[in-house]
Amino acid sequence: MTSFTIRTATPDDVGSILRFITELAVYEKAAHEVEATEESLTRTLFGLGAVTGAAILEADGVPAGFAIWFYSYSTWQARKGLYLEDLYVSPDYRGSGAGKLLLRHLARTAVEEGCGRFEWSVLDWNTPAIRVYEAVGAEPQSEWIRYRLSGDRLRDFAAG
Repeated sequence: MTSFTIRTATPDDVGSILRFITELAVYEKAAHEVEATEESLTRTLFGLGAVTGAAILEADGVPAGFAIWFYSYSTWQARKGLYLEDLYVSPDYRGSGAGKLLLRHLARTAVEEGCGRFEWSVLDWNTPAIRVYEAVGAEPQSEWIRYRLSGDRLRDFAAG
């Protein structure tokens, strides 16, 4: 039986975090989109002005997954929310309840921080993740469509 623990990530975890980010990108068929480096992760996760939180899931003391989140804001609630940017569990530990442990850890963080919401996005084809999310009581927000500007389109629009 594997013993899982969750702890706050530190700069010493950046190598593991980058490995997990890369594994997640491969799983999501987007490895070519990973621009993160150990240096950029150290700066943006742990440097001055960082707006993120990060947790490491360990299985018997070995990194087995991670979660990265940041706080959003709801004008309707006039409260902050917790937005899960990424959650990843190594393939060897999937189906063990490890992902649910990470979600519960973040839900507790949201409650302790007075958040009105805990939200995240999932690819529509990722049925294993969707099953987990629905099993914990999360509901899809199908009435909202997420939009994104990035890369050249972001720069072009910003330039006017």
